[in-house]
Amino acid sequence: MKGILPDRIAIVHDWLITHTGAEKVLEQMLNVFPQADLYSIVDLYTPEMRALIQNKHAVTSFIQHLPFARKHFRKYLFLMPLAIEQFDLSPYDLVISSNFAVAKGILTNPDQLHLCMCYSPIRYAWDLQNQYLKEAGLERGLLSGLVRLMLHYIRLWDVRTSNGVDAFIAISNFISRRIWKIYHRDSTVIYPPVNVDYYDLKSNKEDFFLTVSRFVPYKKINMIVDAFGLMPQKRLIVIGEGADFEKIKARASSNVQLLGYQPNEAVRDYLQRAQAFIFAAEEDFGIAPLEAQACGTPVIAFGKGASLETIQGLDSPMPTGLFFYEQSAVAIAAAVHQFEEVKDRIKPQACRENALRFTPEKFRNHFSAFIEDKWKDYCERMGGQAESG
Repeated sequence: MKGILPDRIAIVHDWLITHTGAEKVLEQMLNVFPQADLYSIVDLYTPEMRALIQNKHAVTSFIQHLPFARKHFRKYLFLMPLAIEQFDLSPYDLVISSNFAVAKGILTNPDQLHLCMCYSPIRYAWDLQNQYLKEAGLERGLLSGLVRLMLHYIRLWDVRTSNGVDAFIAISNFISRRIWKIYHRDSTVIYPPVNVDYYDLKSNKEDFFLTVSRFVPYKKINMIVDAFGLMPQKRLIVIGEGADFEKIKARASSNVQLLGYQPNEAVRDYLQRAQAFIFAAEEDFGIAPLEAQACGTPVIAFGKGASLETIQGLDSPMPTGLFFYEQSAVAIAAAVHQFEEVKDRIKPQACRENALRFTPEKFRNHFSAFIEDKWKDYCERMGGQAESG
């Protein structure tokens, strides 16, 4: 355990399925610790994911080999606490869990330092339980009761395993408050990285609004589409895919264009040209609104969650967007009308400068400093114990 940092490091990520916000954080964590070994419940082994994790071969759990696990792995949620506890991490001095579900439940011993990058406590077992059951059609019946019992035990397990974490990192002040609410643990906020260099500033905007998102219920894409049904003279472009795509497409008015999946280059082009980006989710962090701001595009966002930390509202000297405070089509439409009255106050350069607070380099610097500080404290504590022994 000599030196600034140990050689034996493991990073445990919940699952390697899609390239979303948590995986972008994982990518930068591996850039800081390229020597680290990687563990995950399930790994799809896609070319995109291989590039992201530096072609590492992740050690996976027994769930990887269960029937249909690669496509329907979430149905094995009840087995995930058991699966994560089976990883043998005894060879490592430093273990970093990359957690939005169960990764922090790994078993470590008193001679190991366990630090947790927490994107959120497992949301569908806590504050999103009722929404999760409703979306799954499990509000009533015997199966509903069994699922509720399973989630009850996952909550008990989740709180218990928080005691095995030596220190938490939260991805926003919003998540820091959730960590305290659920685990009664302090945390250090380190904002996730945003690849702002990929998104060039463009000052000349065109006459359309934009949203980019996965089509999942909490993103409230249906509300955004309904809002533009109330404003037939305004144009909305929607980029993204997901289970609700066809259902939302069927309710869209003629001024709403759903493009489905688009490659990164196309997404960047639309972000650069849009009048404003619409964001209706209560998000843990939210990378897409910052990608929009990196392009010089203002954001019209729901005024709750981490959006309040990543977007500067109209009360700021250099605003980068504005907020609405009710998740409804009417509130979104009112915010769009308000934006058109005040948009001259929101400068593209201000949007860009705000996004520059979240560069990958700043994340790596803050993350490295945090790890080094905790490792130093750990070594001093262990040294003191050795002397007293």
